Amino acid sequence: MKSSAQWASVVAVSFLLAVPGLALAAPILASPSLVWHGPYHSTTTSSNWAGYAVTGATNSVSFVNGSWTVPTVSGCRAGSSSYSSFWVGIDGYSSSSVEQTGTDSDCHGATAQYYAWYEFYPSPSHTISGLAIHPGDVIYASVAFASSKFTVTLTDTTTGKSFSLSATVSAAQRTSAEWIAEAPSSGRILPLANFGTVGFGFDTTSLPATNSATLNGTTGLLGSFSTAVSIDMVGVHHSSLVKAHTSAISSDLSSFTVTWKARGP
Repeated sequence: MKSSAQWASVVAVSFLLAVPGLALAAPILASPSLVWHGPYHSTTTSSNWAGYAVTGATNSVSFVNGSWTVPTVSGCRAGSSSYSSFWVGIDGYSSSSVEQTGTDSDCHGATAQYYAWYEFYPSPSHTISGLAIHPGDVIYASVAFASSKFTVTLTDTTTGKSFSLSATVSAAQRTSAEWIAEAPSSGRILPLANFGTVGFGFDTTSLPATNSATLNGTTGLLGSFSTAVSIDMVGVHHSSLVKAHTSAISSDLSSFTVTWKARGP
């Protein structure tokens, strides 16, 4: 696997801006039970997450990486905003903190906006202003834990620019790794922007050995973990409304897609 340093010919020196009121947090699970679905994963639903999580014991997760192609949003119109976030992270599925980094594809009125960010939830998220994001860019991202610190790294492999930052998170449980498309929250779950289909992993990005995690010192691709859980995003008030659907993991054990279905909430 190439390191992010090999992909990054320019290191972005970025100003970090808190995003007021916008939060990316733990999943709100709409279905409390998990249903076994195929050889690689079980399934559940959430009103703000779609994608995959791998679970483990406390302090078992030390690394996660992933890749995706920044999707183009459509349907932006004046007087109406909607949001979609794509990220990898540690924690959040069954714990109260999340250490994560990713990109957004949003509609701010009639204008589409794309940007990168990181977050050590419950602290606020921060945009990475020195790293311009465009639809179609191929993103590599990782979160690593070592020496009591988490290090988030995000590389736009299309432009060659990268960002990395380390921080301590005292309440982190390190019980899960995630590859997620999210409807962010601001006091409530926000409308989900129409991002079409976003592809995670080698099938879409051609980046090898991504969508992997390290649990108890052993590194494997997403589909190799028996604890992998597939998550569909459903309506806040109507769980029969599917807002985003997650595909099965492909035969390469790393790749999957999430497809927008409804704005919600």
